[in-house]
Amino acid sequence: MIYDYIIVGGGIVGASTAWQLQQRYPDKSILIIEKEDEFAKHQTGHNSGVIHAGVYYAPGSLKAQFCKEGVAATINFCQQNDIPYDQCGKLLVATNEVEKTRMDALFARCQQNGIEVELLDQQQLNELEPNISGVGAIRVQDTGIVDYQKVTIAMADQFLGLGGTVRLRSKVVQLEEFSDRICVTVEQDGEQQRIACRYLISCTGLMADRTTKMLGIDTDFQIIPFRGEYYRLPEKYNRIVDHLIYPIPDPELPFLGVHLTRMIDGSVTVGPNAVQGWKREGYGKINISARDILDMVSFKGFWKVLKNNFRVGLAETWNSWWKPGYLKMVRKYCPKIELQDLEPYPAGIRAQAVMSDGSLVHDFLFADSPRSLHVCNAPSPAATSAIPIGRYICDKVEEKLS
Repeated sequence: MIYDYIIVGGGIVGASTAWQLQQRYPDKSILIIEKEDEFAKHQTGHNSGVIHAGVYYAPGSLKAQFCKEGVAATINFCQQNDIPYDQCGKLLVATNEVEKTRMDALFARCQQNGIEVELLDQQQLNELEPNISGVGAIRVQDTGIVDYQKVTIAMADQFLGLGGTVRLRSKVVQLEEFSDRICVTVEQDGEQQRIACRYLISCTGLMADRTTKMLGIDTDFQIIPFRGEYYRLPEKYNRIVDHLIYPIPDPELPFLGVHLTRMIDGSVTVGPNAVQGWKREGYGKINISARDILDMVSFKGFWKVLKNNFRVGLAETWNSWWKPGYLKMVRKYCPKIELQDLEPYPAGIRAQAVMSDGSLVHDFLFADSPRSLHVCNAPSPAATSAIPIGRYICDKVEEKLS
């Protein structure tokens, strides 16, 4: 059998794409291949679970467009599938005058992106969140929380209900492209099998650059993993905040900073930071992969990123190992939290596409061959934006094949 489409990757972007593709082409045979034993085991299942409003993103970028569309689409999907979510809103808190100036610029960007926001002074902030200290804040109401693994599994279930096929525990080890098909070699339980399709869509996240290399696609990027480490607060602090609490980000830095996140299970997490990862799928405290390290150190873009962010990277690494340093970042806006309140919680890995000149790719990045399309960079808020991203991918495939 030759499938019409194969989607590699069972994260939320892969599941969304397959689900929408099967709706668009009900008579086509579509297969999802996922190397893990269930969906959403990596980036999708290790994030903060935030439904983002699109505050930070450059006006006109795909990130800004997809995120704004994605908020409504995600909430609608949750409502239709009885998936719990909470549109609790978010506060971006300025703790000094420098951050207050950045806050005003961020407020202007929100208005450019058409996001409904409210500027709060210190008194209004204190009234809303008595446990949070700051000189002002931006209130973003269109921000929520959800379990994205549940969303992904619901999409996969609907895909199966429409006639789609899924192969779990199947690792793609080789791709070969011919004029009329692509052959996919998968390994399962130590045995290999070849599967053919007319068109392949790759949504492989942390392995995106390796998937393009399997087909010999000439690209100028590599995936560099960054660990995002979290802590969870004790149950007594489950109501320490009513909103998600974010710091005002430094525009010179690529990540948003440590924040307080209400989770859909009622708990509150602290994080994430951004630490250089030495293993693409390394979620423990000490994680090293010889192959992943070799790939990084042989890529000139890695050294340029390291040089450009050396001081910040050193500080992040120090605070990763020295818990009081991590705590200081939180106490900046929530002084009530003590060292013993930081309880263990699983880390996440961010798949950051980096160009050979050392620049970080902040928007979506795609590559293709005659019979394949590859999502090379799907940065946060990819989970929020998964439905419009899936639709966009389906449009690109349709346009290409027509």
